[in-house]
Amino acid sequence: MRKINKIKIFSNELELSNQTEKELVNLLKEYNFEIVDEDYDLAIALGGDGAFLKMVKNNNFDSEVYYIGINTGTLGFLQEIRPDEIREFVESLNSNNFKVDKIGVLETKITTEDSISRYYSLNELVIRELELNVFLADIFVEKCKLERFAGDGILITTSVGSSAYNTSLGGALIYNTFHTLQITPIAPLNTKAYRNLLNSIVLPERKHIEIYPAKRTVLATFDGENKKYNNVKKIECFVKNKKLKFLRMNNYNYINIVNEKFLSDK
Repeated sequence: MRKINKIKIFSNELELSNQTEKELVNLLKEYNFEIVDEDYDLAIALGGDGAFLKMVKNNNFDSEVYYIGINTGTLGFLQEIRPDEIREFVESLNSNNFKVDKIGVLETKITTEDSISRYYSLNELVIRELELNVFLADIFVEKCKLERFAGDGILITTSVGSSAYNTSLGGALIYNTFHTLQITPIAPLNTKAYRNLLNSIVLPERKHIEIYPAKRTVLATFDGENKKYNNVKKIECFVKNKKLKFLRMNNYNYINIVNEKFLSDK
């Protein structure tokens, strides 16, 4: 008996995505899969990484749904399947010939004088001063002070998100099944007045990060979505409870993906 029967497709509605969706729907119906809008087993994103992130958000980071992407965008690091592999993908789906990776999700809690907000992020959180002035903050890990940061901002990234903005800041690529958090400085100051870590630091699962901004006005960006806060007392980040099920083809290999997306001339 098939594990997956009901499927919802999330498309960025661009021309190649629309063409690919028609082909995909026909193949899924050929193998008697149901295309539905709710109560589905598998969510498929058509587009680039933005489409994948939007799909996960639209699902409210549901841990019961399987997720996979078909790359009709540019880099497509999160999008495993190429358009010319669709038939192979559907055949593998039909025969349960796949594997599942559980991917850690960043959980963030922002406490102000008036409210407490909670968010999930698949890739990252960027924290800056609201008016984009120098961001000053005390950073603690497990109640131990790491540093008094001064610079443009701080990036907190998951393992799967380490291949995104983090790479342009010189952060480390982390194998995506490790449930880590990485603290990466954005343009840190390094003067007689301010001493900062110039490199990222990688923390294991369940380590608790606390950030106390000095000016208490914060622009927080969750996977590209901006939120503004005043009177911020504390920002807490951790990978702890939430895991998402990424469906993988059996030939999926993270090192091959890194080589293809960052190093190959093809």
